[in-house]
Amino acid sequence: MTSVVALLKRARVLAQRGDFPRFLATCDQLRRQCGVPEHTRDLLDTGTLLLQAGFLARASECFEHVLSLTPGDRAAAINRANVAREAGCHAEARARYDALLARFPDDPVLRRNALLSLEYDPAASDSERLEQARVWGQWATKRAGGPFARPAMRALTAHQATHGMDRAGACRPLRVGYVSADFCQHTVGLLIKDTLMAHDQTRVTPIAFYNGTLNDWVTKALRAHLEWRDVATLDDAALAEQIRQDEIDVLVDLSGHTAGSRLSVFAFRPAPVQVSWLGYFATTGLEAVDAVLLDGFHAPTGIEAQFTEQIIRLQGGRWCYQPVPFAPELAPLPADQKGYVTFGSFNNTAKYHPAVHALWARVLSAVPGSRLVLKWRTFNDDALAQAVLSEYAAQGITPDRIELRGPSFHTALLNEYADIDIALDPFPFSGGLTSCEALWMGVPVITLPDSRVVSRQTHAFVNQIDQPELSAKDRDEYVRIALQLVHDRQRLRRLRTELRDSMRASELMNTSAFTAGLEATLIELYQQQFAQQHP
Repeated sequence: MTSVVALLKRARVLAQRGDFPRFLATCDQLRRQCGVPEHTRDLLDTGTLLLQAGFLARASECFEHVLSLTPGDRAAAINRANVAREAGCHAEARARYDALLARFPDDPVLRRNALLSLEYDPAASDSERLEQARVWGQWATKRAGGPFARPAMRALTAHQATHGMDRAGACRPLRVGYVSADFCQHTVGLLIKDTLMAHDQTRVTPIAFYNGTLNDWVTKALRAHLEWRDVATLDDAALAEQIRQDEIDVLVDLSGHTAGSRLSVFAFRPAPVQVSWLGYFATTGLEAVDAVLLDGFHAPTGIEAQFTEQIIRLQGGRWCYQPVPFAPELAPLPADQKGYVTFGSFNNTAKYHPAVHALWARVLSAVPGSRLVLKWRTFNDDALAQAVLSEYAAQGITPDRIELRGPSFHTALLNEYADIDIALDPFPFSGGLTSCEALWMGVPVITLPDSRVVSRQTHAFVNQIDQPELSAKDRDEYVRIALQLVHDRQRLRRLRTELRDSMRASELMNTSAFTAGLEATLIELYQQQFAQQHP
């Protein structure tokens, strides 16, 4: 009999290869061998692998089995809530998280997952999300033994005649620490890679604090350009001490409450200035975080009421996009070959809920013969796929008009935009990198922003590339925009070929200008805090 350790290793390799039939067979073997109390951890690992591969029902069965063997198992119970979130069952997910928080109020992963889940939940109000983030911030501060005073700050400025200052007034490089578990081929890693490598190191010295373990082509590129610290094995206190020893002036969190976050380290106040940026899309709730970097599209006037941090609006946009080097060439408009229009969304199914499906069904009803392609790893799960088809059938959309696709490697995913004429953005959690990639592949994205920052990502992109008419004010206009595109085939063809040029010419892809603006913002923020500490 093959050992459990060997089977788990084989399952991981098969999942990474996308060999799902053999992966499932291996997981079935694991489930048979691990159905005893002494193997509950291995059964939990099997369920986690199934969840990561998108097989929600099989993952749930593993977690339920763990709970039957060891009632009250915290990790299995948390993963059951995670399964509900991934399936878009937000009421169930919230009920599970709330019940678990009452039992395990000091579990960091549980608290993080519960907060993140609220960003996907259309029923969560702005005030509720803010209050829950504040509660987390108070918990993290107390857990760290704080609150702590701001550390002493070192002067950046000097007499110009003696030292010669640059335009931002810095006479020594600002030491900026970036903290993330995603310096790899992850949304954050892909979006930040070129910016970090473009830093003018006479102005800013970037130091990466990497809380991950994956080392891929993105990781290798960043390692070659930055001072690097592998910190995944350090606890919060030890990491805070490492940051102090590195004399970090500005500490930037790139994770918020997402997986692999080290935001709780910020509660120790290891750096004089602490900032939230890029990897999260709401308030951290932590008073020790001084500012959050957004832009005018993501953060319209009045959104300050949703944040504990000062909002700084970057002039060049919230982040800068660069396509992956293996992005394929543009494909012709598929409607010209197929004779019908194909809508699509390659977003996380946690962003889907009945209101999203109802609006997309309205679009399909308004365009006879049109199709909808939805793609995400959780469409590996037969039960979820059937539930989604049933949602559309209830709206009068027959299953033959809906195509559900599972995961694929990044290159293959980008090639699948050759099948899509128009992309539909979910709400209130809109696309981020997904929308940038759709636009890069010549596919216009219709979006519906509302009050929360995460709903305004695609809204920001289409405005930056001079396509504001793709952003709807309400659901009726969302449908009207779709109809206008469908009935203007010439415009669709033009967008197919011109969107890339529009992106290249916009601030969205001007890495050098964006990075210079980011540097100036961080230097100015540091100087403002220094002036308050040394009036």
